[in-house]
This record gives sequence, structure tokens and C-alpha cells, in this order.
Amino acid sequence: MISSTGFKSLAAGLLTGSALISAAPVFAQEAGDGTVIVVTGEGLPDTPAAPAYASVTLERDQLITANSGRLEDALGNIAGFQQFRRSDSRSANPSAQGATLRALGGNAASRALVLLDGVPMGDPFFGYIPYSAIAPERLSSAHVTRGGGAGPFGAGALAGTIRLESAGPNELRAGTASALVNNRGATQLAATIAPQIGEGHAVISGRWDRGRGFFTTPEADRVPASARARFDGWSASGRLVQPLGDSMEVQLSGLAFRDERTLRFEGADSSIRGEDISLRLVGRGEWQFEALGYGQWRNFTNIVISSSRFTQVLDQKDTPASGLGGKLELRPPLGDAHTLRLGADYRRSKGELFEDAFSAFTQALRENRFAGGETSDLGFYVEHDWQATSALTLTGGLRADRYRIADGFYRALDPSGAVLSDDQFAGRADWQSSWRGGAVFQASDAVQLRAAAYRGFRLPTLNELLRPFVIFPLVTQANAELEPERLEGFEVGADIAPADGVSFSLTAFDNRLKGAIANVTLAPNLRQRRNLEAIDAQGIEAEAQFARGPFSLDLSATLTDAKVRDSGAAVALNGNRPPQVPRFSANLRASYACECGAVAALTLRHVSQQFEGDQETGILPAATTLGAYMQIPLSKRFAVVARAENLLDERIVTRNAGGAIDLGVPRTIWLGVQLGY
Repeated sequence: MISSTGFKSLAAGLLTGSALISAAPVFAQEAGDGTVIVVTGEGLPDTPAAPAYASVTLERDQLITANSGRLEDALGNIAGFQQFRRSDSRSANPSAQGATLRALGGNAASRALVLLDGVPMGDPFFGYIPYSAIAPERLSSAHVTRGGGAGPFGAGALAGTIRLESAGPNELRAGTASALVNNRGATQLAATIAPQIGEGHAVISGRWDRGRGFFTTPEADRVPASARARFDGWSASGRLVQPLGDSMEVQLSGLAFRDERTLRFEGADSSIRGEDISLRLVGRGEWQFEALGYGQWRNFTNIVISSSRFTQVLDQKDTPASGLGGKLELRPPLGDAHTLRLGADYRRSKGELFEDAFSAFTQALRENRFAGGETSDLGFYVEHDWQATSALTLTGGLRADRYRIADGFYRALDPSGAVLSDDQFAGRADWQSSWRGGAVFQASDAVQLRAAAYRGFRLPTLNELLRPFVIFPLVTQANAELEPERLEGFEVGADIAPADGVSFSLTAFDNRLKGAIANVTLAPNLRQRRNLEAIDAQGIEAEAQFARGPFSLDLSATLTDAKVRDSGAAVALNGNRPPQVPRFSANLRASYACECGAVAALTLRHVSQQFEGDQETGILPAATTLGAYMQIPLSKRFAVVARAENLLDERIVTRNAGGAIDLGVPRTIWLGVQLGY
């Protein structure tokens, strides 16, 4: 394990600002024989038929001008992107921060595959995304492909893929640093250096966010035990990118982070910790290839406070988990009209839970609980793009996955050590197949038509299989018999670019999520994770861009009709809208960026009404927010930065459990400085 002290020292060193270097960024070097060696730091490029699947790219300027400075806020500009709750990574329980697309139902585990430089970022035990560890200023772009199917690590791409690429020296310059403070005294410090090393480069980055937060409990409902949503988190990352000859590149990456939060009541503290490392080898010669291996070590702690007596009832004191995996992909030379991808990937997740349950009345220890297990997936995939004519490109892919769920157990002991329950769950293994196919037709210089169909699946997480939890008085039971979720869907769309700087995109989709894992109500205070028959989601996604000189306007919107289909034991759910799913959401971003370095952006976001629970109870009212970002240069390497979250101070309800309400971020103003922009 990498120590907290070591990485905080590294971050502090970076934040002094003395790391600014005046050397020019270098991406291409000339070898002694005149060969130009290009170092990108990226994986293999997209294939020609990638546009067949509805996709959108957030460029670096859209990421770093997020109103809150958080990744999940930037991704919120994508039509159909959704977290489990409306809270961001400062005021939500970390284990509830899953990512999904296309209204497939609120779920704390991610139904979308999130990759950072090719590495899956979902937590090995819970499946959440550690958003606070992925700083937007470290990124070059976020490429989002909606819809499930084949491709590397496709077993996790049920709703789509969010591919994050790290920035290099051409975007980071040789060094940057920033410091901001908000109107409640919270601070955000960040710094990056990106020196040239040999014919490649390195990037070292640190960030530290902390603040006393705001009250998530409405003022009228507060009690003496009510607490602000305090947060204190840091992350540090490093990358080394070096060429091997004139057509190969090696990339070594490391990430470490820790995030501590308090939610609702004094003592209701949670934390996450992680150390990740990966090695990627990319070959860009005639026979292209990409080989990747990674390891992840994560932990989670959480203290639950009774909402009636305000005493500790549960201490989830230790949840160590590990993830190991890798992939190998080969692209043989088949001529300009054909692109063939052959690959295999492997993922293994292993974790355990240690927690103590206490009496809310006497604070006496009631139970010691232990749970754990392992899941693994070995997948093989093939994809082929064929440029049939100058205007028509066809694509298709297949995956075969051998998954395994093993060594599952749940054990509970009383304070004397006597066994209250000791469950050992039978292991199981099976094959799952996935596929996707599509076509892109260039109807004219300005019009592109596309269509696609796909099938994907997702394994239940160890958390869903093994870990019960209580948010007093509501008990949610785990379910070791859960089956994988399976998605089938299709879509049609058009991309129109009638003039330079003007583009429109429209996509209609129909998805059916079979065996959707949901927290199903069994009694007023009892739920269990179960496989529903299906969730049906049909909708329309629209995007538009307009750019003229320094001005740009970006619009995204999605309208979705999502329904639970279950005629069995959960018949009471049939026809209900899935929890946490809005019918309509939209984002409008207007920005200005001039060559002098001045930047301004306004983001208007609307999310329609949602339901907290599966019975269409607990209404989360519609919310419309306005955010702002401004950067004013005072010299070549020094700028003043201002940000505003929820500028109109909209009341954002993020949770409504039987009338117990949590609120999202109120109006928040940030002001600071940036060096080396």
C-alpha cells in the first residue's frame, strides 16, 4: 500500500508553484536516422466505423471549465448521463456514485464502463466510480459511446462506454498550478508538471480539496446532531510515456487517492482509498497492437448514525478489495477497406467486508459481520469494419465471456463469538455472448446517417451479491443468487453539418434491460436486491453545436420513456418509472475563449422530476441550475479564475426517503488564481 503521508507530501511539493518549467512541450522527436518518433500517450485510435454507435466527445476546454471543478459535473453535459443521485462527490456517499446512460434505472453500481487510459475505474467491490480521484485538469478528452456490446472490457459496457484520456505536455504545458477558495471557506489546490524526458514525457499531478461543506438537511428539519457535508480528499497521479523504436510506445501510470466525507449527522463519516497502477504497450506499426495490465487496491469505510436517536448503529470499518486485469488486442493489416480487431481481456474482483452493528439505544455491540467473495471474467472479442463503398461503412463485433462467481460467504457473530449465521454460497460459472453491429452512410457532404444494434451484459457486483445494509429504519438485503443483467437494443440517428461550425445530431433508441438488478420493496421497511423481468427505455437524444470565432454554443437534451416490466413477484412495480430516472434533461453551454487567454462559460442545466423509490414514491422535484466559469489573464502565465455553482440558488432535492430530505449544493462562488495556463 502507498501511504497517505507520502502522497500528501508529494502533493504539497507540487502546490508550491516552484515546479513551473519554461521548456516547450515536445510530442515528436527526430531520431538519428531522420525518422520522426511521435509520442501520443494514447491507445490505438478509433476504427473507421466508430461513428455508427451514438457517440460524443467532451474536449479539454469543456472538462476544465466545469462549474464545480468535478468530473461528474463535466460529464453531466452529455445527454443521458446519470449518477445514482443528483449529489456530486463532495456530498454523496461514495458507494452510491455509479454511472449509467439512457435512463436504465438508478443504481449505485455502474452500468456504463468508465475507462481511464484504457483501465476500468469501477470499484472492485461496489462498482462505483471514484470521481473525486479523477481531476478534470489532468484529462485531454472524454469520449462517450452509448449502447452495449463488444470491444475490450465489453462485459461492463452495458449502457455504454466513457473513455477518459489523460492530457500530455501539449495541453498541460510544462507546469501549471491553481488555488481557489469558496464563500464557505472550502479550498481547492492543484498542480501539474509535465517535463520532457528523453524522447517521451512524464506527467506528475496532485490535487487537494477540503471544506466544511453545507447542510444537506433542510433548515426546518435540522437537529443538534445535524452536520454539514464536510469533505477532505486528495489524489496524486503520475505517468511516464516513452517510445520504444519508431512505432512502439510504453506507458506507465499510477494513481493514489483518499477521500473523507460526512453526511447528514455528526459522526456519519465515510472514506474511500485507492492505489492503482497500470502498464500499457502500444504498437502503431503495420501490425498494430495494444497490451495492457493493471492492478487496483481499494478500501471503503462508513459509519451509520440512527436518524431517530443519532447514535452509531453500524461501523463498516474495513472493506478491502482488489482488482486485477488486462487486455491484448491485435489489428492485422488487411488493406484500407478493412479494419480487424482481435482481442482478449480479463478482470478479477475480490473483496471482503468487516463491520460491527450496535444497539441504537444502549450502544452495545450486537453483531460482528463478515462477508466476501470473488468474481472474474475472461472475454474474447472480434470486430470488423468494412468500407463497402466510398459512402457506406459496415461494422460488426462478437464477444464470448466466461464469468465466475466464487467463494461467497456471509457470517455473523454475537459479542461472545457465538455464530448467528454462517452462509457459504455455491460458486457458479457460465458463458455469456455479446454482439453489436452497425452502419454509417455518408448521404452527402453535410449529412451522415447511422444505425446500430447491440447486446451486452453486466455481472452483479460483490456488494449486490453479498452485502446487506441499513439506512434506519430501512433494511436492504443482499442476494447471492443474482443473475447478470443483459441489455438488448437498437438505435438510428443522423448527424448534420450544414455549415462550418454548425452541427446537429439526433438519435432515437430502444433498449430493454433484462434481469435488471434493483432494490425491490418487500415490506414497508424491507427491501431486497432482485432481478426484475426487464426495464424498457425508449428515447430521443439531441445535440447541437454552433461556433463562430471565439464564441461557441453547445446543447444536449434527452427525452426518455422508461418503464419497469415485471409480471411476477414484483407485479406492483409493473409500469412504474425506475427510481432516480428523469423523463427529460437538457444542458445548454455558452462559452467565449479568445487568443488573449480570457475564457468565460455559462452552463444552464435542467433535470425533470424523479422518484426516490420503486413504488413511485418520494418525489424529487425538477431542478434548473445555472453555473458559470471565468478566467481573466493578468499576464502571460498568471490568471484570475472565478466559478459559480447553482448561481440562482435553486433548491435541489437529492434524496426523499419517507419525507427525510437531502439537498444538493446551494449557491457557491469560487475565486482563485492559476499559474502557467
